[in-house]
Amino acid sequence: MNLSLSNSPMVGGVIRGLYLSNVLTGPHNTHSFTFPCTFSVHAYQLSDAPVSDLKHLTEDDDVNDDLLTENAATVLELPNASTSGLWDTLVYDADVKNTLLRYIYATLRFSSNDVDANIISWNRIVLLHGPPGTGKTSLAKALAHKLSIRLSEVYVSGKLVEINAHSLFSKWFSESGKLVQQLFELINILCDDEAVFVTLLIDEVESLTGARQAAVNGNEPSDAIRVVNALLTQIDKLKQRKNVLIIATSNITNALDDAFVDRADIQQYIGNPSFDAVKSILHGCLDELVSKKLVISGDGHLDKVASLCVQKNVSGRFLRKLPLLAFANAAHHLPNTAQVVDAMYACVHDKRETE
Repeated sequence: MNLSLSNSPMVGGVIRGLYLSNVLTGPHNTHSFTFPCTFSVHAYQLSDAPVSDLKHLTEDDDVNDDLLTENAATVLELPNASTSGLWDTLVYDADVKNTLLRYIYATLRFSSNDVDANIISWNRIVLLHGPPGTGKTSLAKALAHKLSIRLSEVYVSGKLVEINAHSLFSKWFSESGKLVQQLFELINILCDDEAVFVTLLIDEVESLTGARQAAVNGNEPSDAIRVVNALLTQIDKLKQRKNVLIIATSNITNALDDAFVDRADIQQYIGNPSFDAVKSILHGCLDELVSKKLVISGDGHLDKVASLCVQKNVSGRFLRKLPLLAFANAAHHLPNTAQVVDAMYACVHDKRETE
């Protein structure tokens, strides 16, 4: 069993209105200070179930048409051991993670209070966009995992459905729109269980939604228009469900269809790490190496490395690989942190701009 502690009062927990007392004792007096706090404690069990194929979750032959390939979408039971801890490893400059959580809580409160969607519109769609390697997909998966824990009083469990957008283009003309429809019929079967919170992840959504304008200009077959129209229609239908969140990621924002972008409630830019973010990420990496006894703790100042990383505009993906590259290039079998930091600087300095 695992415990999650959060300071948000917006989602119910086991403990509320807890007061912390800090007692300071001295040779002559004792002072007591009371600080009002609100905690939510969530007990949960991590699932070790592997990723499964969405197509195999139903025996309905009408839905499981042969047109839909087995890799069209996958399902992961949440909270899952494979995504546990991912949320805490993600470092961003802005308060991105809490912004997304507050948005989800707001939509839940609107839904639970039956706010008229004809008066105030929301679609439960988050668009994460930015250059490759900045952690957009990781953030989406971490958010889905976090929500499956935070919303445990409302939903029994969670599911992460990840769509392989490239699999929805059929080699048979006019069949791509039908593929999208069949896929969302399966997704709707999952959503029928209102005790389960479903997070739908559409990675690299530009491969789907960017096709319509190109088709209009004559650069793509007209079948691409059917794909985008079918996707927008199915997304609009999911809007009626209270237990669904759609997260889309894109590396090329200007290639997205305007109608899709307009449906996104939040359009969050995820850029390459800044100086402070680089230092935080690399500090965490060094601490991990020290804790695993691969590196001897010592003086290692990251300012020079962080400055060079910002200058070269390196991605978060590269930063996560940097400790391994540095460790491999370190001169000593058991280097100290200062030697690893020097090796990091050399690796970044030698990094080609095209990497």
